[in-house]
Amino acid sequence: MQVKVRLHNPRRDLEIEGPITIINLLARLDLNREAVLVVRDGELVPGDEALLDDDSIEIRPVISGGSL
Repeated sequence: MQVKVRLHNPRRDLEIEGPITIINLLARLDLNREAVLVVRDGELVPGDEALLDDDSIEIRPVISGGSL
């Protein structure tokens, strides 16, 4: 089994061999940690967290906006 990764913008699904840390996963995907949120089971996952086989995560772009 592998870690299931759903990326948004553009939307695509990947499978990555685990275990792998969030930081290493994002580096492999050439994504900036400060520009994305990593979510597992509805909760944010810290960068040093290890993902194991059978984990399923979403990587979402950080969206900011609004007015002061």
